[in-house]
Amino acid sequence: MSDPVSTPPAAERAPPATLVIFGAMGDLAKRLLMPSILNLMRDGLVGDDVGIVGVSHHDADDAALRDSLGQFVGKGDDAETAGAAWQALAGRIHYVRGSFEDAATYATLADRIEGNAAFYLATAPGFFGTIVDRLADAGILDESAGFRRVLIEKPFGHDLASAQALNARILARIPESQIYRVDHFLGKETVQNIMVARFGNALLEAVWNSRYIDHVQITAAETVGVGTRGTFYDATGALRDMVPNHLFQLLAMIGMEPPNSFDAEAIRNEKAKLLAAVRGPRPERVERDAVRGRYRAGQAGDATVPAYREERDIAADSRTETYAAIKLEVETWRWAGVPFYLRTGKALAARDTEIVVMFKPVPFALFRDTDVTRLPPNRLVLQVQPDEGISLDFVVKKPGPVVDTREASLDFRYADSLPLGHRTGYETLLYDALTGDQTLFQRADMIEAGWAAVQPVLDEWGKAGDPEDYDAGSAGPAAADELLARDGRQWHRIGA
Repeated sequence: MSDPVSTPPAAERAPPATLVIFGAMGDLAKRLLMPSILNLMRDGLVGDDVGIVGVSHHDADDAALRDSLGQFVGKGDDAETAGAAWQALAGRIHYVRGSFEDAATYATLADRIEGNAAFYLATAPGFFGTIVDRLADAGILDESAGFRRVLIEKPFGHDLASAQALNARILARIPESQIYRVDHFLGKETVQNIMVARFGNALLEAVWNSRYIDHVQITAAETVGVGTRGTFYDATGALRDMVPNHLFQLLAMIGMEPPNSFDAEAIRNEKAKLLAAVRGPRPERVERDAVRGRYRAGQAGDATVPAYREERDIAADSRTETYAAIKLEVETWRWAGVPFYLRTGKALAARDTEIVVMFKPVPFALFRDTDVTRLPPNRLVLQVQPDEGISLDFVVKKPGPVVDTREASLDFRYADSLPLGHRTGYETLLYDALTGDQTLFQRADMIEAGWAAVQPVLDEWGKAGDPEDYDAGSAGPAAADELLARDGRQWHRIGA
């Protein structure tokens, strides 16, 4: 008899559906969405009963859309299988030309859809509300003939007020059950593994509280500058771009209480409770507990990076930050007194997304007559990218007659035993949307809780002053180190 633990049931194939991509001629569609669909086809999770309709204002037709979406097919090591999947799918790709604001576009679109449909809004944020309104006006979101689901990319609002307004506008037309707010970080295998690591291992869950944990660091560092995204980035900045969405989702998975099941709403309820308990700096504490920086010219990774204000499409008098660090509290019994330090930035020393859980030092050192009366605390590192894995640092004795210690590490790397393959991170999100699993998608209350926590920082930073400059290729501005030093702590080295 087979072991039910070691042979879990295979994932079911997604039901027949049409995936409608608004903004189908853009980079997101061809670089990420199309490769993800092909990966799902090769894994047997999407069948030949799933088609694609692209909507855009470009003067194009079916053939032009296929050429655009096929640009990145077969570029990796699995070119042959990717090409075969593309040949099977290409004939089911069709194009609708029209303005996102024009009712005629949606009349044409309605004729292309039968049965189930998912609508991916890969557009500028200003079109999100308009597209949902027009879809609803045309009756396309009615579910009498099959499911109708709307996937909305970030940024979902640019502050608390705009996020609330967008939620209200969309929820006036369709229920929460039809809305899938996308945060692509949650599609990464290593992010999903956080819950398994926490709730599948008694050793970790037993010490996952303020009695044993001193503080938590969450980092998302990039070596690249703003590149060709200057117009978007200069109006957004590091804090808006990364903190209330990506980093808060990592925070929610680290801090949430155990759900009573792995049902989507049970998990989202616990995440929402955690995010509602996050407290950012009060206005009078922003200068002390939040740091903003801006990169100068330098060498970051393999590239020479110009100063931020010299980048393309950046205003000469820009006050936009390219680095943000913030100290947060979580007002729950589990996390009372445990600070969470979040940081993100561009043109830094290494590409590194990680969560570092620093445990408290042992309460009493027994080695009185040696050099080891101060033992380093244990440290758990959850590496999201690029070297996906988990490591636990602890203390061991050095060989010899004298009691002396050194740090050692238990390391797990996905690449060593569970290779992730060529995945974009969108495969899971698309599959879950087609199968109706909302676990990895944000609800309205979660979105608004993230913005509420950082709104005082946005307000204070918007009043005056420039970010502190830091050298490209460094770990960020000096004030970020001072943020932790005031608490007697220091950042885990980026890329370590």
